[in-house]
Amino acid sequence: MSYFCGQYPIVEKKTLGDGIFSVVVHAPEQADAAIPGQFANILAPGFTLRRPISICGIDKERGTLRFVFEVRGKGTARLAEISEGETLDILAPLGNGFDIPKDGKIIVVGGGIGVPPVLGVSAVAKGRCAAILGFRDSSKIILDKEFSQNGSEVILCTDDGSAGRAGVVTAPLAEELDKGGVSAVLACGPAPMLRAVAEECKKRGVPCQISLEQRMGCGVGACVVCSCMTVRNGEEFYSRVCKDGPVFNAEEVRL
Repeated sequence: MSYFCGQYPIVEKKTLGDGIFSVVVHAPEQADAAIPGQFANILAPGFTLRRPISICGIDKERGTLRFVFEVRGKGTARLAEISEGETLDILAPLGNGFDIPKDGKIIVVGGGIGVPPVLGVSAVAKGRCAAILGFRDSSKIILDKEFSQNGSEVILCTDDGSAGRAGVVTAPLAEELDKGGVSAVLACGPAPMLRAVAEECKKRGVPCQISLEQRMGCGVGACVVCSCMTVRNGEEFYSRVCKDGPVFNAEEVRL
């Protein structure tokens, strides 16, 4: 695995919603090596530990990486204060990304801030991707138009029914799976959502990959802070989300 560390300039910054920001950095070597589903460990000025943030967009021609994150603590709050023209200390690309099938229909499922990591999949699988996106309410909706611009069919779900379909993502997922012809389901979001998505796929024998959100330290597998229980060949063992993931085959993870 090749990753790079350095100071990279912010070439674009936008506010997408309440406490949600989009930041694009010029990082040619990182962009060239990155694939959808990987992440970066970013150092907020004045802090010691880096913050893991999923890669939302990769533009190899421009040499840029895009990150979309939500302020959830002091570190991400500090990152949100940085302006265009300033630099970010970034270690990337890290972890294993999605294995995107070259043929057939792909369904991506994103929940909340788990939506940005699957946007890159829709860019690769243009014209053969359906995106099922779940949010708490209409005020939290992000990136839906960008999925559409990538040629994806977009199905919006909100918990309170204020936009799209009312309820969780599993109902439309089951409907799409029952239509047949799905090569894989790729998902990122909270653990209960991932558990439900994996179960729907298992019922129908459809391959499913899930990207786990986990607290991390080093980001390269040394500190073992981000361990999760996995199973392979009937044996349980701990895997490191940062190095062995964050993307796993769903049947291998104990959620």
